[in-house]
Amino acid sequence: MAVLIFANGELEGGEWLRPHLAQATALIAADGGTYHLLNAGVRPHLIIGDLDSLDPATQAELAQAGVTIWPHLQDKDETDLELALLYAAATYPDAPIRVLGAFGGRLDQTVANLLLLAHPMLRGRDIQLLDQQQRAWLIEEQATIQGSPGDTLSLIPFGGDVLVRHTTGLKWALLNDWLRFGPARGISNILTSPLAQIQIAEGILLAVHRTAK
Repeated sequence: MAVLIFANGELEGGEWLRPHLAQATALIAADGGTYHLLNAGVRPHLIIGDLDSLDPATQAELAQAGVTIWPHLQDKDETDLELALLYAAATYPDAPIRVLGAFGGRLDQTVANLLLLAHPMLRGRDIQLLDQQQRAWLIEEQATIQGSPGDTLSLIPFGGDVLVRHTTGLKWALLNDWLRFGPARGISNILTSPLAQIQIAEGILLAVHRTAK
């Protein structure tokens, strides 16, 4: 059971969303991310943000239907997604958080969304950004990745060099190898089994797992 946050990026709808929605602890929309939920035929429990991407008629209709709307000023330091993440982390301290609609559209927003994974107030939380085919999260010590042979797994140094103690289940194994911050060496590794394991001795990795189909 995870808290689902819908951001205002690109998101392909479809049946793949149904299991996530059915098992959600809470549905939170960051401003225009509301439309992703409405397109899926459900209402958010909470809308948070400066509401510049949500038309007044929709706001009024949802408020009348009992949806909580928490407006913020446009002149603020946080993005709407950041506000939603901080709210979810504080309100649901034990729940995993999954963010949908965090990719695509404006490049600066996509980069900022990925960097939010390292927010000081979110460190140590189980947070993933995902869409139909891929998910991104941080690995700080170790991780087990479930997938299928042929899936792509990119391991990207996040904020500095990373010493990988060892990996298993990957086509190109790493054993006491440094992944340097800047070079693209860790991009597009391939799963060779349903489980891959990563152990880190030093640093933080951004993992991006993309399914083969």
